Amino acid sequence: MCVDAWVQEATIKNWQKKKKQMKADLETVQDLVKAAQMVFNKYIRERDKDELCISCKQIPKKVNAGHFYNANNHWNVRFDEDNVHVQCERCNSFLSGNLLEYRTNLLAKIGAERFSQLEAKARVTRKFTKDELKELIKKYKKKYNQLK
Repeated sequence: MCVDAWVQEATIKNWQKKKKQMKADLETVQDLVKAAQMVFNKYIRERDKDELCISCKQIPKKVNAGHFYNANNHWNVRFDEDNVHVQCERCNSFLSGNLLEYRTNLLAKIGAERFSQLEAKARVTRKFTKDELKELIKKYKKKYNQLK
């Protein structure tokens, strides 16, 4: 009876390992980008939780992680911490980022030199590999947990 239970338990564990590996093998770059973006945005919201909206300087009712350079068009700065800050839902979603105010306040926050570096990085085309995205996910999960 004990041997049967042990064999059944071992079979279940082996299947769970194999299933996890098969699932990881089926993940696409786009799946990993989505997961990395969720973890990164969560980290940004936690990092800036006590700050005002970067654009309108109001206390956000609903907090978003707002990108100065659009995440869909500027992949090289999509996960750049200087490019993403807490933004209220109104500025981020309804005012398309409220970029004029964002730019003014971002310059004041990070300074002209870092802003110039961000500008230069935003002009570079970038594609992420699966391994790079997995590393980003690990990195920002760890950074998030350190803030908690």
